[in-house]
Amino acid sequence: MNTYELMIKTNHFLIKGGTFTEKQKQNIVKQFMSAVITSDKAQKFYRAVRFPGNIDQNGRRMYPIFFLPPYNNGNKLKTIFNQTPKTHILSANMYELEIIRILHILDPENETVKEMVEQSLRRLRTTCFGNEDGGEGECFDTSIVVLRFLAQVAPSDTKWIKSRIDNYNNHVDEKKRPWFSKWYFWLCLSELPFDIAKPEIEKYMPTILNWLCKKSCVMNSEHDKTIHPVLFFMLRNILVRFPEYEYIKNRQPYIGEKDGRLYFDMSIQ
Repeated sequence: MNTYELMIKTNHFLIKGGTFTEKQKQNIVKQFMSAVITSDKAQKFYRAVRFPGNIDQNGRRMYPIFFLPPYNNGNKLKTIFNQTPKTHILSANMYELEIIRILHILDPENETVKEMVEQSLRRLRTTCFGNEDGGEGECFDTSIVVLRFLAQVAPSDTKWIKSRIDNYNNHVDEKKRPWFSKWYFWLCLSELPFDIAKPEIEKYMPTILNWLCKKSCVMNSEHDKTIHPVLFFMLRNILVRFPEYEYIKNRQPYIGEKDGRLYFDMSIQ
């Protein structure tokens, strides 16, 4: 399993409520740490994406500094919801921030991890998608990735977190967007401090309840089998933050015997 696959599978496992043994944590951290990019390879990536040195005249560092995906003829790595990015801005930042986020969960006292977090926060402060109002292109999507990162590594920085929520709300309706953006934002709502997430969740509560109470998902392709269960777990994780839905905290989506579709049981038993 390569570093990207490990990042995706670890994310899905945690969203589903999985827990790791100490040995498993150590192995995951070790594999990620072995993937820290060398300076020479980093410079090759920056040149390939036409951002040599990874810093412009305005001091912006738009690309990662510790974990960079291979520059494979310009192909981009898919997000944790299987979205295919159009830009390296989204693909590369998602790759690094999701890895460092996992490292912070599994080994928060590791001094190297702490330094990665601090340097990443300083870098994100310089970027448009990390610290400014902007909904152009995939900077909009990358801002949501930043929001999820902040929810884990800087939950007390409410001003910064709220700026990313505002960025989402200010631009989400500017054009028709694929579901991926909303799914990633909802994932953030399942993880943000509840006092911040609650008013945002309430906006979407009817839609979330409709998904779990009335909708079902096909399970035909590998995409379906991988992503649709994660979506239902994510929606469950949002609802159980409210006392009235705590009764579903241990429930899992299930496949209907008659039609093979994925369902979630919201009945009060």
